[in-house]
Amino acid sequence: MIQFFERFGRLIINFFKEFGNLSLLIANVIRYIPRCFKDRKLIIEQMSIVGAESLPLVVLIGAFTGAIAALQATNLFAKFNLIAIARPFIGGSISTVVLTELTPVLTALVIAGRVGGGIAAQIGTMSVSEQLDALEMMAIDKNRYLAMPRVVAALTMMPVLAVFSNIVALAGAFVLTNIKFDFSSLTFFESVQRFFSMAEVYTSLFKSSLFGGVTALIGCHVGFSTFGGAEGVGQSTVRAFTISAASILILDAIFGAIFN
Repeated sequence: MIQFFERFGRLIINFFKEFGNLSLLIANVIRYIPRCFKDRKLIIEQMSIVGAESLPLVVLIGAFTGAIAALQATNLFAKFNLIAIARPFIGGSISTVVLTELTPVLTALVIAGRVGGGIAAQIGTMSVSEQLDALEMMAIDKNRYLAMPRVVAALTMMPVLAVFSNIVALAGAFVLTNIKFDFSSLTFFESVQRFFSMAEVYTSLFKSSLFGGVTALIGCHVGFSTFGGAEGVGQSTVRAFTISAASILILDAIFGAIFN
């Protein structure tokens, strides 16, 4: 029993320690945001990594996300022989699910694996090879030089990636419904237009930006606390993705409970 409370207490202490360090990182990043213009070269470099280099994977995931959403929706109505009745509403229902839930979350999970893990590995390697100590010796704040550009880039580029993902997802949904149930473009996109709401787009963009910022922050935080050589870098990469993915799903659930 004593050992149980010791382990539980240690977990609680470690949680608050990690939360405190992450809060300090957030405060430092916010403190350096006014320097965005001066550090624009660093930010643009990270925007290329987060945005342009991730775009092919995001487009691929978006296309199949839309197709799977359309497949599940049409199969559900077909199961109860309601395709004919539901035909005017299928496009609108698919677009709502795609815009508000599927593309923001799945795009963020892809970025968490590709970018979040990459940030943790890169900064973790700098940590174990004493490059962070070298930056400190040169009076360069690691939060300004490493963390702020990555967080700003993720906050900026994630909504852009979400826009591409949404467009491709709707195209993928239309292609599947056209092939499987002979939906015309007029029927599908008229339904999308009829039930379209700008609030859905705003929700998608806000969620994407939030998830991107969280992913970059966690990647930087895990990278800064890396130790133990190459093995520690590998553990930090996995840890960054695991925490980012869990945080994305938790935040999405909280967002849905509050605003839906």
